[in-house]
Amino acid sequence: MTELPDDTSRWRCTRCGNLTRFDVTRSTRVQQYWHFDLAGRWTVEQSQTLADTVESVGCRWCGATDSIELVARPGAGGPAEESLGR
Repeated sequence: MTELPDDTSRWRCTRCGNLTRFDVTRSTRVQQYWHFDLAGRWTVEQSQTLADTVESVGCRWCGATDSIELVARPGAGGPAEESLGR
């Protein structure tokens, strides 16, 4: 699974029914404007994401990495309640 959920979808583990806990590995490439003070301390004043890739998604409950699917959220046509498969 490499698609991110949006306002109308969420992830669900088809093995155990988990809807809330996932381990996500992402690679993000950013361009930042760093401002250094005279003592050498820095702060990021601007940040722009150039690339953001989801490498893997795993279920925190059962550890499955091949059973994650995108499903509709309740307000977007999905069920209001789902069986947790337990």
